[in-house]
Amino acid sequence: MVIDNSLELNGLKIQPGERVLTRLVISRLPSGTVIDVPVHVIRSTEPGPVLLLMAGMHGDEVNGIETIRRLIRRDLLQPSHGTIIAIPILNIYGFLNFSREVPDGKDVNRSFPGHPRGSLASRVAHRFMREIMPLVDYGIDFHTGGAARANHPQLRCVLGEDAATDALAAAFCAPFTLHARLRTGSLRATAHALGKPIIVYETGESLRFDELGIEEAIAGTLRVLHHLGMGDEGPLPAHPNVVCGRHRWMRARYAGLFRAHVKLGDYVEKGQIFGSIADPYGEQAVRLESTLSGYVIGLNHMPVVNQGDALLHVAVPV
Repeated sequence: MVIDNSLELNGLKIQPGERVLTRLVISRLPSGTVIDVPVHVIRSTEPGPVLLLMAGMHGDEVNGIETIRRLIRRDLLQPSHGTIIAIPILNIYGFLNFSREVPDGKDVNRSFPGHPRGSLASRVAHRFMREIMPLVDYGIDFHTGGAARANHPQLRCVLGEDAATDALAAAFCAPFTLHARLRTGSLRATAHALGKPIIVYETGESLRFDELGIEEAIAGTLRVLHHLGMGDEGPLPAHPNVVCGRHRWMRARYAGLFRAHVKLGDYVEKGQIFGSIADPYGEQAVRLESTLSGYVIGLNHMPVVNQGDALLHVAVPV
């Protein structure tokens, strides 16, 4: 009896030992230009798990895109066992328009599992779920902070519920690991319902490279490959891993000009002054106090803020 060990993707049969770049056609622009998503598939000759590496869910989140690009360019994705599926950019629309969303304004990461006749974001999610997700055993989803809000290198997942997820997070060993609840419509929540662990890595801010965070992401990915028996031992972590059970954004109670007195990675005490908001006319300024003790893992770099804007993200270690 002949055993077919091929992996089927996008109408192709990819054999053990093969390295293939295929393109998933998503749709067309109004001009008629085809929009497709390049997908790298790298297979070992030896059987093993399938690891997904994906970035660009939000088109303006360039740090994850650059992480996967460097992994490919440096020829670091050569599994000794199993298969790697690497997608540098899922949301091509957003990437072309320096935007988080697709042109209809929807967020792809709130549109899973998607629908073939739904919104554009829903169709992107559906195509991914139909073609990619059935093949995946584990995944790392790379993200970047929002516009002008920078994230210190951090991993997000649900801790303490699934041994495989906990082990992935421990192997990646980011500077911070956050217990983060699942969000309805996200890739992580949809994969969780299917019993497929996906961890989310965040670093930096939109449309800006964060060199420290990118190199942390590369090192963490190599450690995960080793943990899954897919590669050699990865680099030792440059920083101890701090596991945090709670985290909270502190928001502006007043509008005005925001100045931070702390930086990413700092530890703040409850009641400590972390910044100020002043009116633009030089008449008054308000000092801002932290409402809890913990590490600064997110910081707003936009000087002009409105009431309710997120200013400081603090994580509390367990």
